[in-house]
Amino acid sequence: MHQSSGRWQLGLALSLLTVFLWGILLIALTVTLQALDVYTVIWFRFAVSFGLLAVYLGVQGKLPTLEQLRSASKKLLAIATIFLAMNYFLFLQGLSLTSPANAEVIIQFSSVFLGLGGLVIFKERYHLFQWIGVGVFTLGYILFFHEQLNNLITANHTYLYGSGLIILGAATWAVYALAQKQLLQTLTSAQIMLVVYGGCAFLFTPFSAGKTIFTLNNLHLYTLIFCAFNTLIAYGAFAESLAHWEASRVSAVLALAPIVTLIAVWAVSVFAPSLILPEKLTIVGVLGAVLVVTGAVAIALGKTE
Repeated sequence: MHQSSGRWQLGLALSLLTVFLWGILLIALTVTLQALDVYTVIWFRFAVSFGLLAVYLGVQGKLPTLEQLRSASKKLLAIATIFLAMNYFLFLQGLSLTSPANAEVIIQFSSVFLGLGGLVIFKERYHLFQWIGVGVFTLGYILFFHEQLNNLITANHTYLYGSGLIILGAATWAVYALAQKQLLQTLTSAQIMLVVYGGCAFLFTPFSAGKTIFTLNNLHLYTLIFCAFNTLIAYGAFAESLAHWEASRVSAVLALAPIVTLIAVWAVSVFAPSLILPEKLTIVGVLGAVLVVTGAVAIALGKTE
């Protein structure tokens, strides 16, 4: 099994960068989906990320060699590619049927699934302090998303269907992430992502409508380009964080993304109210946010065996 490098400070910094980028990504995706279909958005993100990463690795002389690719597990590469492609499709379909805040609530199941996978598959262990953090973390989520969870209970069938798609997307993402961590034994994180991006772009090519990109206005074009660069940088940072930190700790930090999303939604609703409707938080919601951060920090920074 892959062992982390032990450079936890770097792993933490990369995880926080991933949180920030994923937190603001939902707003850009919501705007982009107003003008493009899900398949084309996904294809463009993967194709651009693959192209830019290939150029970067080529300049650095770090493209994966045939020997490296032969030594890597073909099954794990296939699993990582297929399950990340499924994650993108399920999540974007679900997002188009719900809202940024609620989508970010539900996708947090991925962090839970990844943490459990790290404990079970990679034999990572939590101490009592971290399990207390899990409890605080869970209570914080219940409070923080009280209004959103109520909305899920009373939502119509379309909204519930979208929520179900996002839960499935969370499960597929956890499978991808665990496969990615194991692949680090034979390939670097950037080399793995190059293969995965290329495979995903290939899978979505038959379903995309690339010509529609040329009909976009400036707003939707810029948000689409931002989504592509966000994919490259965020997933690169995430993949590299797994090389330096335990999967269970990375998952705890990633669970902070909803706070970034809600702050971003508030900011956009103030400066560009026509794009995103604001999310209303009560005092209970604010208290929940504090508990979420506290619990996540306890899990991430506590000692593990």
